[in-house]
Amino acid sequence: MNPLADALGLYVHWPYCARICPYCDFNVYRPKGQEDALLEAILADMSHWRARSGARPLASLHFGGGTPSLMTGAQIERLIAHAETLWGLAPGAEIGLEANPKDVDHFGDFIAAGVNRLSIGVQSLDDVALKQLGRDHDGPLARRAIERAMAVCDRVSIDMIYARAGQSAKSWEAELREILAFGAGHISPYQLTIEARTAFGRRAARGEQLDSPEELAADLYELTHEICEAHGLAAYEISNHARTPADQSHHNRLYWEGGDWIGVGPGAHGRIGSSGETGRQACEARAQPKAYLDAIAATGCGVGEAETLSAADERAERILMGMRLADGLDLDVLQRKTGLGIDAAAFERLSAQGLVEQSGGRIRLLPAGLIFADRISGELVPDLS
Repeated sequence: MNPLADALGLYVHWPYCARICPYCDFNVYRPKGQEDALLEAILADMSHWRARSGARPLASLHFGGGTPSLMTGAQIERLIAHAETLWGLAPGAEIGLEANPKDVDHFGDFIAAGVNRLSIGVQSLDDVALKQLGRDHDGPLARRAIERAMAVCDRVSIDMIYARAGQSAKSWEAELREILAFGAGHISPYQLTIEARTAFGRRAARGEQLDSPEELAADLYELTHEICEAHGLAAYEISNHARTPADQSHHNRLYWEGGDWIGVGPGAHGRIGSSGETGRQACEARAQPKAYLDAIAATGCGVGEAETLSAADERAERILMGMRLADGLDLDVLQRKTGLGIDAAAFERLSAQGLVEQSGGRIRLLPAGLIFADRISGELVPDLS
């Protein structure tokens, strides 16, 4: 039995950022004095979704963005209380919040409001790198934020970015080891990717080199896994490492296991149901804060786009997400939710190449297959043409 595959989560997107990082392609905006109105709109949207989602208690509630740590503790508390009133919280429910180091003085307020997991957007400890990444904090503040988070919260995650232009294996190893020495139970080291619609994307289009060459990036990925493993933080997902199962991100794991989640706030995505039931609904809220506010005022619902996924499209999505996990894709859940399976011939071929294996009711990537995860996932989807 896979409980997260049948669980319900809630994602709250707070789109405002004091500064928009040049590498970020998330749905983010500078504040324009609409914060109080947006909070009320999100509360109304949650009430709308309760009628559509049923009475399952929430296994997770996650505040992302944007920079949700720009909210006050009182605002966070209102959102948590409303979610608990509408759905209830399952025993041990994770309530996570993504926090900017610059908001360190408010970490205690978030914990008092009910947050039980803090994810700190450190990105780097190097002042030069932080300036290149457009961050609004420096190394000393990043270190203070980690220490404060660990003092007030039992479950702390640290986000880092590597494979930056000019970064050597030696400098990344030193930085990563310093981060691990803090003793946090979770770390998410992400390779810098250049997205076309960002400031970095525009600079790269003009010929500027902002990330590491592909071969070095692959070496840094392997080095990251080796060092984290040696410090007791195994990779349970391609870019996420945890000391114990309890330290893992339960909300993100719900995504990867194919559970249901509701997305509220501008640009938030959600998935509800399965093709084996009434059809899996893929929803996206209106992206612009004003458009979201107008939609809530008119209908009580912030959804801008919605579609019912076909069984084949749902299968492809579940394979792509499930294969990211070290545990791999749950074949029984895939069959139960979509009525479909993987491409058996492709699995046999990939298995013979030493890229995947089956263990119990799951198929998973072997170490040699990790850097080819997306390609392998695509090959496991049967060709319907």
